[in-house]
Amino acid sequence: MSKIDDILSHYREGSHDSLIPILQDIQEAEGYLSENAIVRIGGFLHMSTTKIFGLATFYDRFRFFPCGKVHLRICNGTTCFINGSTSVVAAVREALGIEAGQTTRDGRFSYELTSCMGGCNEGPVVATGETYFTHVRVEDIPEMISKLKALADLK
Repeated sequence: MSKIDDILSHYREGSHDSLIPILQDIQEAEGYLSENAIVRIGGFLHMSTTKIFGLATFYDRFRFFPCGKVHLRICNGTTCFINGSTSVVAAVREALGIEAGQTTRDGRFSYELTSCMGGCNEGPVVATGETYFTHVRVEDIPEMISKLKALADLK
């Protein structure tokens, strides 16, 4: 039985109310929502994949790509934006050579922009897992990426 089948077995077939919890469970198990997962959910809930994808893209917590070993979340909420998150994003983009929503070819890194992480007094904020970096400046990025590369190599 696949991970997706196992997750779906915990829900009632055809129950549209289960969509968000199913999406959350599959993303937690697989790391992202693949096209295959969305098709399987559609068949199970008797919903169009377009409707499922449309709903999932409404929420910024769902991912549609496999993350790197180190997945960065960069706050781009209003306060972080005012405090320079745009420059931090540009420095991360340059250091990793990828755009938000992409993964490096070696699978080490990925990053996404989030609307708010609740650290408005501490911004710009960059997080990976449960580790939060606050008051991040452009000049902090090279050292941060270097340290995180070592962490990625341990995973």
